[in-house]
Amino acid sequence: MNEYIINLHIHTAYSDGNKNYTEIAQIALKTGLDIIITTDHNVWVKGPEGYYKDGKRRLLLMVGEEVHDQARDPQKNHLLVFGADRELAPLADDTQCLIEGVKQAGGVCFLAHPQDREAPVVGETSISWVDWNIQGYTGIELWNSSAEYKDLIRSFFHAVFYAYNPTLITRGPFSDTLKKWDELLAQGKRVVAIGGSDAHAEMYKRGPLQCIIFPYEHLFRGVNTHILTNKPLEGDYAKDCQVVLGALRQGHAYIGYDLPASTRGFRFTAHGKEGSVWMGDEVACESGVTLQVRLPLRVECHLLRNGNKIKTWKNRDTCALNTTEPGVYRVEVYLPYKGRRRGWIYSNPIYVR
Repeated sequence: MNEYIINLHIHTAYSDGNKNYTEIAQIALKTGLDIIITTDHNVWVKGPEGYYKDGKRRLLLMVGEEVHDQARDPQKNHLLVFGADRELAPLADDTQCLIEGVKQAGGVCFLAHPQDREAPVVGETSISWVDWNIQGYTGIELWNSSAEYKDLIRSFFHAVFYAYNPTLITRGPFSDTLKKWDELLAQGKRVVAIGGSDAHAEMYKRGPLQCIIFPYEHLFRGVNTHILTNKPLEGDYAKDCQVVLGALRQGHAYIGYDLPASTRGFRFTAHGKEGSVWMGDEVACESGVTLQVRLPLRVECHLLRNGNKIKTWKNRDTCALNTTEPGVYRVEVYLPYKGRRRGWIYSNPIYVR
């Protein structure tokens, strides 16, 4: 099993970021990422994709897109598109048509920041997802770093305080987003969860105050999506992209908040009569199933079935539970950081049938 760390939902100078592809790739190499996926607003740029190197380290850069209907007022329904390798913004006025276009192009797509409240103090409107009747999308962006910042801004003081203290912001996915995800899973839908930084690195200026909100380097050390693959990435761009897309499509992934401590090495597996499976897979509960969790540190771990907590372990780095109950099982992990209990790891589900 091979594990790779992806930071996705990144904006460059082609839309509303402040650095070019090469600069962003160099920062990603410095922070230890394996893969980044850029997602400029309604523009797909051909040319920057490929491998970037720094000494013996290499980074796979994939170019995606964040597509939304720019004519809509107010703005809603932003879709993250990976692996389509073509411009899909012309389909933005019909979300279902856009999703079908992504599938026809061989890509995957995720509903961006499903809950993204307004922050009138800094002139930000709500850009939450509202069209839940669509079908065929790959998953949702369960955890979005930038949306957390907006949610904490209640005054100009809050905006400045958190801009200069970004390590105090990240706490976990919104409870409403987790609830919606569990509802979709309960309906029998396969909905893959990812975590995105939504990096812009915008320069904010007001009077004598000047601050970057938030530097790429900070966000690249924060909320990431970790994928697990059977095949290692070999350095062939076309082949490796398919490996990455396959892992995302199948849900062989988890979300990790890597700033307090690296989440690399987390595993959630199930072992049944027919063999062993990973996150995103299905296993029959005939004769019982053993669910196993391996954690990088001794922390607080919760096992959920159909959105309800059924088991909690504390100060443990290995956990196991035998079950004969069918359902959708997933894991949430918490740890203390900067004086607060914070979300650390959120697994994709294992489907026990």
